[in-house]
Amino acid sequence: MTSMSHMEQVVKKLESKGVRPTAMRLLTYKRLAQLEVATSLGELEKDFERSERSTLFRTMKTFEEKGIVHQIEDGTGVIKYALCEDNCECEVGSDLHLHFHCDSCGETVCLTEHKIPSINLPEGYVAEDINLVVKGVCGKCTDDLD
Repeated sequence: MTSMSHMEQVVKKLESKGVRPTAMRLLTYKRLAQLEVATSLGELEKDFERSERSTLFRTMKTFEEKGIVHQIEDGTGVIKYALCEDNCECEVGSDLHLHFHCDSCGETVCLTEHKIPSINLPEGYVAEDINLVVKGVCGKCTDDLD
């Protein structure tokens, strides 16, 4: 029995989330999977210079709505995106994790093993999104200092 190619796995992943696997969506997912850091729409646009900007924007919106990517506001004023983990529902109180923004290299990474603890809000308050960003110097940059 032959194993599935990477592209077949991506097609299955998108279809399992109810997303039709168009060429742009496949290419975008593949690029996001290659990146080890969160990326902005502007950075992605550089990878897809021949594509319509609106197509990429719609792709990212669809990915976000279907739980394929999550948004990160890392304090830079630019929204970044990262792929969700396989079993992630991106729900407040269960799946949310820390993000780390390096002040030295400017990269933002998901720290998926480090979950955000549940926050007890005052009565009448409803959390719709929680974003916890730790800022400092990442491991690559501290190694460069040695």
